[in-house]
Amino acid sequence: MSRREPFYDRRLGEALRFAADAFAHKERKGTGTPYMTHLLAVTTTVMEHGGSAEQCIAAALHDYLEDIEGSSAGELETRFGPEVTRLVLALSDSTRPGHKEPWKERKLRYLAHLREAGEDVKLVSAADKLHNASSIVKDRARMGDAIFERFTPSKDETLWYYREVIEALSHGWDHALLDELRREVHRLHEESAQERGRSRSS
Repeated sequence: MSRREPFYDRRLGEALRFAADAFAHKERKGTGTPYMTHLLAVTTTVMEHGGSAEQCIAAALHDYLEDIEGSSAGELETRFGPEVTRLVLALSDSTRPGHKEPWKERKLRYLAHLREAGEDVKLVSAADKLHNASSIVKDRARMGDAIFERFTPSKDETLWYYREVIEALSHGWDHALLDELRREVHRLHEESAQERGRSRSS
């Protein structure tokens, strides 16, 4: 059944095209999969959970300032407006592609910010982290703990980060999407613990 009013405005299509062009040569680490699959998954999740037009656009662009050389908040504001730009900045742990601070330093700063962030930021962040965690769980079933070799942090650091993300998101916010993320991270920790146990017994 068609609605009188559209679910989203034309800026979402523009944002998806913009992201597709910007990330055309980037892949998900160690997978050979186009990076755009992640941006589409996060956008879809935000839409499924009732995100606003600005949240959906920010979901499509949430890694732009972190990962694309030559990107700028000014360009985002000109194209998509100040509210989208505010969200993308809030979702970024760095805005210096190619010159990022050490991983732990960036993540501690992001976690502190996320803890106090508004619900609009937390929804998009939870969608982002849910797709990342789900991808790790899925690929780990195929390749075991070798999955963690893809990432800058160690396995223990990765597991620590997802625990801390849930703690930060849970501060003043409760949502079905957070429950999904909590279940997926719990699954990741359980399976990793089982793998550690098998390694010790072998």
